[in-house]
Formats: sequence, C-alpha cells, structure tokens
Amino acid sequence: MESQRGIVIPRELLPSDGRFGSGPSKVRPEAVAALGRAAQGYLGTSHRQATVRDTVARLRSGLRDLFQLPDGYEVVLGNGGSTSFWDAMVFGLIKKRSEHLVFGEFSSKCAQAASMAPHLAEPRIVESEPGTHPIAEPHEDIDLYALTHNETSTGVSMPVRRPSPRGLTVVDGTSAAAGLRVDPKNFDVYYFAPQKGFASEGGLWIALCSPAALERIAEVAGSERYIPPSLNLEIARDNSLKDQTYNTPALATIFLMLEQLDWILGQGGLEWSCSRCDRSAEILYSWADASKVAVPFVKDPAMRSNVVGTIDLGDGVDAAEVAKVLRSNGIVDTEPYRKLGRNQLRIAMYPAIEPSDVEALTRCIDHVVEALA
Repeated sequence: MESQRGIVIPRELLPSDGRFGSGPSKVRPEAVAALGRAAQGYLGTSHRQATVRDTVARLRSGLRDLFQLPDGYEVVLGNGGSTSFWDAMVFGLIKKRSEHLVFGEFSSKCAQAASMAPHLAEPRIVESEPGTHPIAEPHEDIDLYALTHNETSTGVSMPVRRPSPRGLTVVDGTSAAAGLRVDPKNFDVYYFAPQKGFASEGGLWIALCSPAALERIAEVAGSERYIPPSLNLEIARDNSLKDQTYNTPALATIFLMLEQLDWILGQGGLEWSCSRCDRSAEILYSWADASKVAVPFVKDPAMRSNVVGTIDLGDGVDAAEVAKVLRSNGIVDTEPYRKLGRNQLRIAMYPAIEPSDVEALTRCIDHVVEALA
C-alpha cells in the first residue's frame, strides 16, 4: 500500500513495533497472548469469585512490592480512571481547601474539578507556562496539595516532594507510574491508571494510600457530606481489602496490568523499568539536541520527562505531515496533544517500548523530513 505522499520508509529503518502513543499505550504482545490463553476460565466470570479476586490480590501485592510501600499503606482500586479519581478526591479527600500545581491540560482539569465543588473553598492555583512546572507554595489553610508527577500533555515531569508537613500530598502519577522514580514517604496518595506505563487498557484507577490518607478518607466519609457511592473512597477501600471493586471492573484491564507488573518485577522492579525509560529518553533528547530540524520543547533538561517526550520541529517542517507519513508506514500516535497547538511530535517512552525502537523512530523521522523536503 502506498504511504502518505507516496513516501515509503525502508523496512530496515522501521522499529519492531510502531506504537508510540502516550495513552492508550503499547500493550506487549506477550500479555495479549497470555490473556488469550486464560480467557476461557477468566473473561466472563464473576469479579467477586476466586478467579478474579486472586488476580486482584496478586495485582495489589505486586504494586506493594514495586513501589516498596511502607507498613500501613494500602492499594485501593476503583472504576473510571484518573478522571474519576479527581471527583473522588473532591468528595472524599479534600476537607476545605486544596492547592493545585497547574502546568498542562491534565493538571488544570484536576484543579477545575475542585473549583466546581460547591462544598469546598476556592482552590489555590499555582500555575506555570507549558514546558515548565511550578513550585508548591505552603499555606496554613491548605489541607491537600495536588501535584502531578508527569504532565502527559506537555512532556514535563517534576520531582515528588511534600510541600508542607501540614496537609495531604496527593500525586497524579497517571503517566509516570512504573517509568519515573518515586519515594512513597513523599506522598499520601499516588494515583494512576493502567493504560500508560502499565501497558493495559483504561477504565480503572489505582491509588497508593498512606495511613494519613486512609484516616482522612474515614474522617470525611463519617461526616455529613454527601458522597456518591461510586466515588466513595471508603467504599473503594473496603472492597479493595476484599480484593474486588465496588462495581464490575474490566477484567481484561486487570489481567493485562498484572502481566505488565509481573514482567517489570521479573526484570528487576521499578529501578529496572525507570532505567529503561532513562535510556529511551537519552536517545530521543540526544537526537533532538543534535538535529537541525528538531528541538526538545521542554528547555530545562531537569524538567524533561523520561516517559513522554515532546519534540518541536522547525520552520518549514510540518509536524502534522510528518506524523501522517509515519502513520501510513505503521508508526502511530506521534501527534502532539491537540490543545497544546504546537508544531511538534509527542513520543511515549513507557517501559513496554523498546529503547531500540525509539532510536529507530528517530531515524524514520529524519528519513521522512528529508523526503518531504
């Protein structure tokens, strides 16, 4: 089949797998094959019976091991993804007022969820331009600090540190989890979804909760505040302790996530997976730094993400056209985040993606840019 503009990338330049989407991300073929083998006795069975509950138990135990959670921390699961967790946070974790670090689309949506809540005070917003991240500002009236470990829309990451000894530290790790290092002593809640670093499907949120967070959940749930049952974190915790969810989850999502988790643990754990992402990022940013047509969008190397790379292309090079040619050659989902509106490519470097494929992608981009010229 003829590619976009008739440009065919030579086979020897192509990556072994052309999926570079920032979410949903590449699912390893080995995990899909394992699901196929297990399907008859797993898919279409009750999530409250041993077959599925044992899988959830293994998932929760594996996450404790991966993140080396201290005693007293719990792994809590719920349906709906990270977007739903924002609403659960608004109902069940914020007592009166929160502070939000905003530096891209997803961190701004989290702040918006708190802004719309009629039972909460107006949140404090600390914002910086896309391509950078702000610094938290401690205040006595803040009882929850909402941070984002990795802003998926812009390719900016920030270190996870407690802004204050007062108030909970709640971190969106959706595109960071399994690919960026984090110390559980520096957060009260670290929540994420499985369709990025954990190479699965969406529709689930996972929250790693400290004793202080669990205490806050119980305190708010025991107050007079109305909390919809599907967003009630106490109900989610109680069900998670039984290795199940409040309502029916997507069983394939849980299975594929466990396959990815077992793979990472079998290779050496979080340090291994983060080092793998380090290598992919080194390849991508070194190529862009040396390129005549590409440059990293994030100027400060310390803020550049090792799991989602954003690369601006220079004048005279149409990034949208480059992405179309790549797609027609089987290299997909390199388009930028739509609302950012830049002439750039966005490239995922999650643990499932081979660093050698990132290197192959850079060669393919060079080939396409030259061919378009």
